[in-house]
Formats: sequence, structure tokens, C-alpha cells
Amino acid sequence: MAFTASKLTKTSGGERNLWMYSTADAIATVIASGYFNTAYENFKTHDVIIVVSSNTGTHAVDVLVVTSATFATTVTTTNGT
Repeated sequence: MAFTASKLTKTSGGERNLWMYSTADAIATVIASGYFNTAYENFKTHDVIIVVSSNTGTHAVDVLVVTSATFATTVTTTNGT
């Protein structure tokens, strides 16, 4: 599947933003470089994205850290869980 902008919610802002995102995609898909590219203008390096995924029918929570996004069109993340 692909990134769905309507599933991304900013929960707090500041020097580092905190985001919530829910998806049926596997976390390996979400972590892949470029998954969030269509929303690149929203992210800053070091933002945190809490991802709730349910690819296997069981919900899982992962914490991602944006490692590249500021003024870039490719968003990269790392799993900080």
C-alpha cells in the first residue's frame, strides 16, 4: 500500500514535532526511504512519528525518527523503538 495523508496527525509542535500515523502497511514498508515523500513539507529532521500498524491483523506500535526531511523531497526514517 502507500502513504495516506489523511492518516497522519500532528499531535504537538516545536523544535521537534510529534506525529501519529495509522496504517495497514507492514512497518518495514513504512520505514522504507521515501514512504512519506508526498508529505515531505510537513517533516523536520528529528521529528518523531508514532506508527500504529496492523498488517497481520494484530496492532503494533513503532516509534520512528525522521533522519532526513528538511528541505528535501525524500523523507527517511529510522525505527527508534
